[in-house]
Amino acid sequence: MSNHPVKYVFVTGGVVSGLGKGITAASLGTLLKARGWKIFFQKCDPYINVDPGTMSPYQHGEVFVTEDGAETDLDLGHYERFTDESLTRVSNTTTGAVYDAVIKRERRGDFDGATVQVVPHVTNEIKRRIRLAGESSAADVVIVEIGGTVGDIESLPFLEAIRQLRNDVGRENVAFVHVTLVPFLEASGELKTKATQHSVNELRRIGIEPDVLVLRSNHDITDDLKAKIALHAGIPETAVISAGDAPDIYVVPLGMEAEGFDRAVCDRLSLPMRPADLGEWQALVEHIGHCEGVVRIALVGKYVQLRDAYLSVAEALKHAAIFHGVRVEIEWIDADEPDLNAVLARADGILVPGGFGQRGIEGKIAAARYARERLVPYLGICLGMQVAVIEYARNVCGMQRANSSEFDPDTPFPVIDLLPEQREIDERGGTMRLGADPVALVPGTRVAALYDDTVIYERHRHRYEVNPGLRSQIEEAGLVVSGTSPDGRLVECIEIREHPWFCASQFHPEFKSRPTRPQPLFREFVGAALARATAQRGPAHSDGAEVDGAAVSATPA
Repeated sequence: MSNHPVKYVFVTGGVVSGLGKGITAASLGTLLKARGWKIFFQKCDPYINVDPGTMSPYQHGEVFVTEDGAETDLDLGHYERFTDESLTRVSNTTTGAVYDAVIKRERRGDFDGATVQVVPHVTNEIKRRIRLAGESSAADVVIVEIGGTVGDIESLPFLEAIRQLRNDVGRENVAFVHVTLVPFLEASGELKTKATQHSVNELRRIGIEPDVLVLRSNHDITDDLKAKIALHAGIPETAVISAGDAPDIYVVPLGMEAEGFDRAVCDRLSLPMRPADLGEWQALVEHIGHCEGVVRIALVGKYVQLRDAYLSVAEALKHAAIFHGVRVEIEWIDADEPDLNAVLARADGILVPGGFGQRGIEGKIAAARYARERLVPYLGICLGMQVAVIEYARNVCGMQRANSSEFDPDTPFPVIDLLPEQREIDERGGTMRLGADPVALVPGTRVAALYDDTVIYERHRHRYEVNPGLRSQIEEAGLVVSGTSPDGRLVECIEIREHPWFCASQFHPEFKSRPTRPQPLFREFVGAALARATAQRGPAHSDGAEVDGAAVSATPA
């Protein structure tokens, strides 16, 4: 860390949600890191849940798990993938967590009988958490995204806290970046700035003057419009950044750099503009532009109607496809699909991701069986490994009605079960295994070869384990346990030796995949799927099917 005080950049959003605050924050982090600054991130979510761990994916999208086991907002996944920096539980805070801390302090008598109020007690707790992000990370710059939209009642305490913090740490150490919408009206054929003006006015009403405006639009924003917005907002024209829709989210940082985004922020914070080392990122974008052909992956899940529920999985598949020089076409298949086999027949590879609950389990088991029997490359993640074990136990080992005790408490063969020490824990989430744990890989297995290591660290988010009491019977029937906990008790990876590529992990490899360094399991899975596609159809190509935009060419969201 440099000698100067920690600098804070607060990213807010206006007009509508879904404009891309997370991608904006991640892009800024990418650019500042490329200029040699140590960066850290924090996301402040205004919902009253303590964390998203118990929220439905339909409400929130995926839960991103950090190295230290925090269940966090999916935007932390963007931050990590863009900057290749591992974040911590300090990187996510919520209204629920803030109020929980304040109420506990009040119950302990920490406030000496004072009337506990939003200002100053709640805002002080928010500021404490923001400053902790800087102190714990030794960062030069902490980028803090404020969830929600300016004007929402839920986010007001966070906005008030960052308004106060600017005075607490010095105005020269804080920059406010506001992401807003410039809509295009088809009827008049014009871009309209009024929504942005009102959004800026809303910020001013609560005492925040934006320093940089990021304008989201699906049309080019002219210099005249930038000048008009700059005049209204009282900022230099160089601090008005155009951020149009991009063909791929990984293109965004270079577009932002060309617009002078990082320069505007550095100017506001009095940070020297060091030379930017963006060579690796430029090579990535060039590689993306040269990807040809398509590999089709069937993702069999429970929440496929909201694809953000599997965001990190989709991005990890994309990273692997970029590595192999192709595009990935994800077929999002509901696990309750009645004609499952017909849909799976179109796939070059089958992936069953993590999940909780009984709905769709039999469909996922059927998908694992299809992959095993038809020799289709298969990657199972967390629950995807568990259903593969259940399927193998039923159809290879002859354990009729084998199941997980989570789904059938009366199964005669609970091949997936709680460990004895977990059974007495009642608190929801108390039995979860969360965060990075060591995994010992078995020499001579496919998984050990692709990692080229004997011990790896991967992130977990699950409750049930392969039953140690039935494990030997399954292994004797031919299922290979290729990774375990260091003591050998817990099964971490499985594979089928006679299969072209059938691997599954109890951990979540998607959380550690990066666009410039695809995660090994995903890399080799997509490689196996590509080999199958080439053998069946010739060199990977598209047969005219529409390529899924969320999987292969995302826009800031």
